[in-house]
Amino acid sequence: MSGGDKLDFEIRPNPAPVSAADRAALLANPGFGRVHTDHMVTIRYAEGKGWYDARVEARGPIPMDPASAVLHYAQEIFEGLKAYRTADGGVTMFRPDANASRFVASAQRMAMPVLPPEVFVDSLHKLIEIDQDWIPTDEDSSLYLRPFMFASEVFLGVRPANEYLYLVIASPAGSYFSGGVKPVTVWVSPDYTRAAPGGTGAAKCGGNYAASLAAQAEAIEAGCDQVVFLDAVERRFVDELGGMNVFFVYDDNTVVTPPLTGTILPGITRDAIMTLAATAGHQVEERPVSFADWQADAASGHLREVFACGTAAVVTPIGGVRFPDGEFLIGGGEPGRVTMSLRQQLVDIQRGKTPDAHGWVQRVL
Repeated sequence: MSGGDKLDFEIRPNPAPVSAADRAALLANPGFGRVHTDHMVTIRYAEGKGWYDARVEARGPIPMDPASAVLHYAQEIFEGLKAYRTADGGVTMFRPDANASRFVASAQRMAMPVLPPEVFVDSLHKLIEIDQDWIPTDEDSSLYLRPFMFASEVFLGVRPANEYLYLVIASPAGSYFSGGVKPVTVWVSPDYTRAAPGGTGAAKCGGNYAASLAAQAEAIEAGCDQVVFLDAVERRFVDELGGMNVFFVYDDNTVVTPPLTGTILPGITRDAIMTLAATAGHQVEERPVSFADWQADAASGHLREVFACGTAAVVTPIGGVRFPDGEFLIGGGEPGRVTMSLRQQLVDIQRGKTPDAHGWVQRVL
């Protein structure tokens, strides 16, 4: 098999899949990221050869040499999206083409080869088809898909690798936050930043998340669910959460989110929420929001709601904000009307309950 915009996948069914009874027990309470399906996708890349050896095979360990480039120079990117079981028994994905495009952008930023978007989407279809029995049917559950790619060449030296491995694994998932949808409390980090101008903030690479973990640990120690990062230059303006974009809802019908200036991940859920909010009649703006204004507007009542959004958490209301000098509530700490309305609209589109006016939903089965 040679590289190109289309690859033929060799299907190698798992000879020892999880039994139906054991699978049902696991699906009863999958949590998030703890349970995995029977198969995975693998595709290899070599300089001068392109993409080749596309397979769907039994999920298992990846043989790795200690000098594999990813272990030393962190050339790695990933994506996250979901497959949903619909009321008629079918299966859909939400905007996989957008994930494919972002995967391309991440690869380019990290000096990695570009996987053709058609191959990216096809790899998702192939894994869903063989592992479709792992898709939960509960209202708040889904099959989380994790495509990722890393430098697999064995060498020591600071340069882009010449060999890469692309994989897709899948995990049945319940609610991202334990206890379901409820307002979370966030910690505004005074010491850590997520990304700087000219860095990798707009790429979905593991290093960005590794850099957030100390701040996330700080948030947990402060009794919070998530960390909020301020900009790396002035330490004034809100960038994003550790793994989610953020929105502000004001009393003048305005919905605001920080602009994409290269330090913020261009979230696919973020983009969808902007479209849904505009369709619902809100004035949607991308502009900087300072932490000082966040605090003042919450105190005056001008700011009514704040929420985070992302593939894993969908839309999550933010009820409280803590920082070293104090804390404050937003809207009394209760879920906001606009927040929950936008969340429900998005969920209903993803699951095929309402018409997909924007062409976001792709039927798989």
